[in-house]
Amino acid sequence: MRSCKKLFRINFNFLNIENVKIIPILVEHLLPVYFMTPTCYICFDGDKDIHHYRLMTAWNENPRFNFNFKNAHDLSQARDTSSEDTIKRSLRFRLNSSDILIVLLGESTKNLFKFVRWEIEVAIELGLPIIAVNLNGLRTIDSNRCPAILRDNSSIHVSYNSAIINFAISDWPKQCNNYNSARYYFESVYKSIGL
Repeated sequence: MRSCKKLFRINFNFLNIENVKIIPILVEHLLPVYFMTPTCYICFDGDKDIHHYRLMTAWNENPRFNFNFKNAHDLSQARDTSSEDTIKRSLRFRLNSSDILIVLLGESTKNLFKFVRWEIEVAIELGLPIIAVNLNGLRTIDSNRCPAILRDNSSIHVSYNSAIINFAISDWPKQCNNYNSARYYFESVYKSIGL
């Protein structure tokens, strides 16, 4: 099992007493990049769960929702008419450009191996933090819908709700290195964000 990579990739280890003069430059130019919006790759059953994916993109575009991410699917096109190798090459490019993998767990997600399982395997290989979203609203690990690969690797399981998904996008990357198996947030976390 690999640990998650850091969400923000700037290394400040080079700072020492001799470099104090460059701190104002860092604050002005690098910190906005450091706290930028994460790029999320959303993995789902394209036949059955596309409406859940589209609703997430609508939340992201609606200023009334506190829901913010960059959609990795906007980075490159993968056409259904392309060969499997061509599609996977495009998907790998998106995953390499992502900070987080979000897996929408629908009725048949755990049985999809051609792309969904492959996407999860690549995300684990890359050390991406993984957020598993239960489309049935369950707030814990749903063993009936969760692929075994997610139960055996660092991931956080949440219900399908914009508030908790948004919370996980900002919180889980900071914690994922501390775990090597699936987790879920306690009810107190849901209550703290108004759910």
